[in-house]
Amino acid sequence: MGNKSNFFSGITEILILAILNSSDSYAYEIVRYIKEYSDGCLAISQNTIYAVTYKLENECKISQYSKLVGKRRTRVYYHLEPEGKEYYTQLLNNFRDAYTGVEKILSSLNKNTEDKENE
Repeated sequence: MGNKSNFFSGITEILILAILNSSDSYAYEIVRYIKEYSDGCLAISQNTIYAVTYKLENECKISQYSKLVGKRRTRVYYHLEPEGKEYYTQLLNNFRDAYTGVEKILSSLNKNTEDKENE
């Protein structure tokens, strides 16, 4: 269970950084974006978003600022810092390498299975 949690934490980091790389955003908007653009395949809670943004903020990869919305409501927006952009690029490259490697292994194993079935 811990490994799955770490895996999704890493994915959540990449997604948050990707969204913030596009524009500043707030937690609920990030949750909505992830759910909508993954066609519901990924549903990440606001608590998870807050936990990851807290970690990223402590590492100086993102910052936050408050913005008045309406007459009384304040919304906390997150902003990607230069160090966060570098970290995002590194994470994205690592993710793509891992994804490509897994795809190649699965494809190779699938081909071996098909070859054995055709013998």
